[in-house]
This record gives sequence, C-alpha cells and structure tokens, in this order.
Amino acid sequence: MNNKFLILMSLVLCVCLNGFAQNINFNDSWRFFNDKAEGAEKPQFDDSKWRSLDLPHDWAIEGPFDIKYNARSGGLPFHGTGWYRKTFKTPEGAKGKVIRLEFEGAMYDAHVWVNGTFVGNRPYGYIGFEFDISKHLKYDGSDNVVSVRLEPKDLSSRWYPGAGIYRSVWLKVDAPVHVAQWGTFITTPTVSNAKAVVQNETTINNKSNKDAAIEVTQEYFSPEGKSVATVSEKLTVKANASAVSGLWCNIENPAKWDLDTPNLYNAVTTVKQDGKVVDTYKTRFGIRTIHYDKDGFYLNGRKVRFNGVCLHHDNGALGTATYRRADQRKLQIMKDMGVNAIRTSHNMPSRELLELCDELGLMVQDEAFDVWKMEKVENGYNVFFEDWAERDIKDMVLRDRNHASVVMWSIGNEIIEQKDKKNGWKTAKMLNDYVKELDLTRPTTAGFNHYDAPYKHNMAQQVDIAGVNYKPTKYGELRENYPDMPLYGSETSSCTSSRGVYHFPVEKYKIADDNQVTSYDIVGPPWAYPPDIEFHFQKEFEFSMGEFIWTGFDYLGEPTPYGGRDNSTNGYWNDNWPSRSSYFGAVDLCGFPKDRFFLYQSQWTTKPMVHLLPHWNWKGMEGKTIPVYCYTNCDEAELFVNGKSMGKKVKGKDLSTVLVDFLRYEPKTFDSPYRLSWDVPYQAGSIKVVAYKDGKAILEEQINTAGAPAKISLSVDRESIDASGEDLAYVTVRVEDKDGNLCPNADNLVNFKVKGVGSLVAVDNGNAASVESFQAPYRKAFNGMALAVLKSTKDVGTIQITATGKGLKSAKVVVTTK
Repeated sequence: MNNKFLILMSLVLCVCLNGFAQNINFNDSWRFFNDKAEGAEKPQFDDSKWRSLDLPHDWAIEGPFDIKYNARSGGLPFHGTGWYRKTFKTPEGAKGKVIRLEFEGAMYDAHVWVNGTFVGNRPYGYIGFEFDISKHLKYDGSDNVVSVRLEPKDLSSRWYPGAGIYRSVWLKVDAPVHVAQWGTFITTPTVSNAKAVVQNETTINNKSNKDAAIEVTQEYFSPEGKSVATVSEKLTVKANASAVSGLWCNIENPAKWDLDTPNLYNAVTTVKQDGKVVDTYKTRFGIRTIHYDKDGFYLNGRKVRFNGVCLHHDNGALGTATYRRADQRKLQIMKDMGVNAIRTSHNMPSRELLELCDELGLMVQDEAFDVWKMEKVENGYNVFFEDWAERDIKDMVLRDRNHASVVMWSIGNEIIEQKDKKNGWKTAKMLNDYVKELDLTRPTTAGFNHYDAPYKHNMAQQVDIAGVNYKPTKYGELRENYPDMPLYGSETSSCTSSRGVYHFPVEKYKIADDNQVTSYDIVGPPWAYPPDIEFHFQKEFEFSMGEFIWTGFDYLGEPTPYGGRDNSTNGYWNDNWPSRSSYFGAVDLCGFPKDRFFLYQSQWTTKPMVHLLPHWNWKGMEGKTIPVYCYTNCDEAELFVNGKSMGKKVKGKDLSTVLVDFLRYEPKTFDSPYRLSWDVPYQAGSIKVVAYKDGKAILEEQINTAGAPAKISLSVDRESIDASGEDLAYVTVRVEDKDGNLCPNADNLVNFKVKGVGSLVAVDNGNAASVESFQAPYRKAFNGMALAVLKSTKDVGTIQITATGKGLKSAKVVVTTK
C-alpha cells in the first residue's frame, strides 16, 4: 500500500484518539433479559441477574423449537419482550462533542433509553438508526446506562425474522462540525477507459450555536492505496444547520469495478475548522457504469444477465446474528454456483453483506419491503407503513448508495396492492419518488406476481424495471403488450428438495410422508417449476435481463411444501410439524450444496464441471430401476455401472419430455436440454460418469456403494482465523465407511468437544424437519453429514474440536487464531 495512504490513516487514528472522531465498537458487555427467562428480575428493577453477553445476538435461535411458535416463522420463540442494557463511561475528552449511538439493526420495535431518559424508537428491524445522546450522558466519570427494549410480535413476518440486537452497535464521538450519518454520495457521471469524472456530495452538520467556516478536502486513493486526486473547497455551515459540499475531480485510467475485477477506491473526506482537522470520513466506492433498456442490462457497456439468487437474512444455525464470515461464506458458495447477483429478499441487508458483494463482484438488488399498507400477516410492516415508509426507504438509499454492488432499488415484493386498481399505483409512485429524490443513478424495480394486474392497474409502470415472479411463459406476451418495458424474472422456479433424499418413482409435485422432498429437482408447490423451464424461456426471450431463483440458501421458516394454514391455531402453519425451515435452497441450511446447486452451475459457469446423482446405496432395490442423472456443462457424458458402459448421452438430444409440456401434464420422466439421465437396474458397486468436450474425455465422477459407518471425517473451511472474538470457522462433518466413502443414509449421533481459545457456537445438519438444538454440543448426521461452527475469542492460540460417535473412529481438527 502507498506510504502516503498509510500516513493519512495513521493521522486519522491519531485524530480519533484525541477525541475528535471516535467510532467505538459497542458490542461487548451487554446484559440481557427476556420474558421467557426464569428467575430474572423484572426489567424495571435490578439487572444483576440478567445474562451477560456480547452482540450480535439473536435470542430466538436458542430455542427451543415448539409447534406453538408457528412453523411458518421457524418454530422458534422470536416474539415477546427483550431487554438489553449496557453500562459504560463517557469517553474521556468527549464533553462538548456530539455523541451518537448507532444501531445497525434491532428486531423489532426498538425503544432506547439513556440514563432513564427515553431517546427514541424505530419499529422496522431491518434498517439502521442512530440517536444523539450528548445531552443525556454523564461527564463526571460516573456510569451511564443505555437500555433497549424490543417487542417483536407473532405473525409479524412470513419467515423467521429473528429477535434481539442482531447487528452491531457503535458509539460515535464527533466534533460539533462533522460529516453526517451516511453523509457522502459519490457518483461517476462519465466513465471511459481514459478518464472518470468522480463527483462527491458531502453533507456537513454543525451542531454548535455559531456559524462555522470550514474547509472540506476530498482525497481519492486507488485500489492499491495510491493517492490519485485531491480537491477542496471552503464554505460556511450555519449554526445548528447543515450544508452540502459538492466537489468533483478526474481520475485518470480508472480501474473499473466489474464482476471479475471488483476494483474499489477510497475517498477520505477531511473537514478543517480554524485550520484544525475536526473530522475525517472514509467512503469506499467503485467506478463503473450501469445502463438498461428494453433489451437488457449493461455493466460497463457490456450486456450481462442476472444469474441471481434471492437470499433471506438469516445465517442458518446462527440465526439472524450478523457475522461477517457467515455472510462471506454464504456469498462465496453462491459465486461457486455461478451466481453474479443477489436479491436481498425482502428487506434491507446488513452492511457486511453489501461490503462483501462490493469485494466479491456481485451485483445487488437492494430491497425495502415485503408489504405496504395491505397486510399479509396481521403484525407485518403494514402496521408501521403510514408513519415510517418514507423514512425507512430513504434511509436505505442514503445508507447503501455508495456501494458499487448495488445496481437496483426494489420498493417491494408481491405487494397485495397489485389488485388495487384505484390506489395501488399511487403508493408505488410515492415510493419510487422517494428513491429518486436521493439517487437518480440506479433503476427502481419491484417483484410482481399477480399477472397481469400490476400492468393493467398502472403499478408496473411506476418503476423503471418490472420484475416478474413465476411467469416465464408470459415473457413473450408481456413484450408484445408492453414493447418498451424492460423485464426480468425477479423470482423464479421455487423448486424444493432435501439434500441427499431421493424418492421413487420420480414424479412431478410428489410430496412424500417423511417431511422431505426428493432431490431429483422437479418437485415444488403449485406455482413452482423446475429450473429447466426458466432456462428455456430465458434462452428464448433474450430481452429478459435474467433471473433471481427462489432461493440460493435454505432459510428458517416457510417450510413449503409442508405446512398449510390451520384456522384452529389462528392462522399458524403447524400441520406437518416438525418441518420448520425452507426446502427452496440450492444449498441447505448448513451451506452444503444440494444436487440443484450443480444444475445451476452447469448453466451459469464455463469451467468444465460434472455432477452425478443419486447415491448408490439402495439395498432391497436390487434389479429395480433407478434414474441416474448427470449435470454438466460439457457436450456429452457416458455412464458406467460397475465398469459397464450404459451409453453416451448428448445434451439437448433424445428428449422424452418437451419442457413447455411439463407445465401441462405429468411426465413419467424428465429429460431436458440441461440434464442427462439413464434408467439403471440397481446393483451394488459403483456408478461413474465421464464428461466429454470436443470429443475428449476431460472429467469424471464416481459414486461407490458405501459400507457400514466406520469413522468420522472432519474438514475446516479455514485453518486460520482472526482472534477478533467474532470470526468463525466452519467444520464439515462426514460419516464414512472404512474406505472413506460417504455413508449416504447415516444418521449417527456425533458429539463435539472444543478446547482452546474458541467456542462451539452452532451445530446443524441441514435437515429442515429436525427440532434438535442448534446450540447443543452434539448433532445427528443427516444423510451422512453435519456441521459445527467455531467462534474465536480475542486471544491468540489454537482451537481444537474433537468429534466422537458410538462405534465410529473419532476425528479432530485444529484451527489457529491470530
């Protein structure tokens, strides 16, 4: 990194230590109580019996699972009243400064008190907020107390929302003159290979009673840390008011942000008053162009299609608690599948997720709401919409508009107002206008599912790009009826499956009685269809900008296709218990790929790959037909059963099913241009597929019939993690036979023991119908696999995890913290 940049960052640190611009992480040493805790005092009294914990924290993920908590929302106790308190001293030298308390996310209906004085509330749990607490603090060295009350309600969400202060909290100490919260807006009005014009609008607050004459300097640093441009101006900020500094400059030969080259620049804003630095503010941004028209979406002048996924905000067994590594791993797994875009369904994402998308080269559709005024569940966002929608959506734009990854703003998903011919379009226009007030550089969108009501009722016309949910057969009709409207598949497929589960015969929409869904990738709820259908229509209608599949990862809640509305339980989805989480993901709740992961990989990646299914342990089915499928991006593949060729298959030939006919009748098999299959009489041994490119064998995959479970195998995603108290290591657990083959039906109980400078924070196995605790030191394998998640402390050293099971050879793995 350039020395000048290092010196400047050192100067920034020095300024912070001198009390001008401290940004203090406030996650440590909170006390917690909720109304389900036994033996705790009431919150208005002594908190000495409350639990001590660090943030982020999701109290509901601790469980227990119970049918009474509504399977549709995960079967976990997310509703009730929770209290958090933190005792702290005012930072030295802070008197006369502006002190703000920032919450990045608290679920939900947060009310905040400082030293017994109410300072404000924020209902929506997905957006960050801050309060100026300067006048409520003690400056004599005595203790301050911040108290936070959260009251998430049942039937407030269609999925698992989590509970608690689940994102980071910060104490910010600034001089009276300082850059406002989310106070910069960097745009690139023109970009070429030779030059980029960079424009920076910075809002400066003056919280003093005197006008302030200031100098604002913007210095820009390249991705390598080299200073590439500096501009400044002088202006006056009126007392107790704000002013906007508007500066622009040229950056020569810009390194563009793109999918494969996510180059990121840094802007350092310095504010001087009376010749002294009073604030510095760092903004990371990318130089890139986006453009759209009726024929597609363009990044840096190149047409790209969205190979996108919808992602909910939870991190599986960790609940909704936001850990950077959890989001990073999630996104890396998606990139391995070939994903280039994320839809943050159906709410504002964490800061960490957007930072990671910037770094990984993933485009983002930043989504605000799942509901407007008309309810989907009785305590949904509709109860807050009238009072808070403007503030919430504007704060989303203010917070996120400097992220290079964000390429679209979504104002809503499957809004009930689509049916409202008279007023629905007015609300859509209102929200669209709120966004455009703050950002004209990105298009707006929404996900519409009530075809063709939003088009006939003038709602789709209020956004720049209309999203189409689950209507691939209508793309052509939409182009004919609305020839100038851009469109894309905002939610597609909704195929469901359970990792490692295979039901026979392979039938469309076949729901079994074991609370699992076959992984042959053709089963889903009534509105759903296999991925191949969307592939077909995306190929036919090239004007579509692409698709966002439902979903990339399984998530907590919405256990479709199991569960239905039970009127005897006030609308709870409780039949088919213990199904309590999604089957929609191409990846299970652990992050382990299902077979569908590889189907998308075969369509969305170019590096040669091949995948074979199912497993080959079918004792009792000798001689019976087993459909064997192959997903590959190669030209053709040949299947061998115990060394005997079953013949080559060429992608796109000899199809028994016409794709569009799949939507109309019940085919016995499902061949498509995107998958290959053979009907094989079962006999134990092995199956092997060889993939060919240009006539040459280049890849193969083999599956052996596994013997009895004999040992545990452990592997860790990273052998070294940060001693930050928040970094994570993911340990994959496999139950194998003596030869190292995965035992695909194994459900052995695995016990974990952890030693060293870390802890076991979560366990899982990807089974959507398990009510085992996510926090127990043991877990049953599900189809031969399980997961353990380790968290570091702030001490340097090692973490050792040992896994044991009855009748199994144990295993251990060591992680270093530094």
